[in-house]
Amino acid sequence: QVQLVESGGGLVQAGGSLRLSCAGSGSIFRLNAVGWWRQAPGKQRELVAHISASGSTHYANSVKGRFTISRDNAKNTVNLQMNSLKPEDTAVYYCNGVGWSTSWGQGTQVTVSS
Repeated sequence: QVQLVESGGGLVQAGGSLRLSCAGSGSIFRLNAVGWWRQAPGKQRELVAHISASGSTHYANSVKGRFTISRDNAKNTVNLQMNSLKPEDTAVYYCNGVGWSTSWGQGTQVTVSS
């Protein structure tokens, strides 16, 4: 089973930046689409960005123009660069497959203060 480990979260002021990293294992991670989700307290988990195996990207409207997803297949990582952060971006961020899935990891907490 593919294991996913998210890292890079933290506390940042509004307008700041963070870079999240998702480390995966196995060829299924490297050869398929991977996405970043987030879940804020009391809300459903939502997909904020995903990237195909070939590098095509898609973003939720709420993060478009501020977040950038990328992947490094040599390192089996998918990264999420988050700029111009807003308090409403506060959530636990998770990565997982798109079109396939594995067990959810621990996630990484992102807290944006106003």
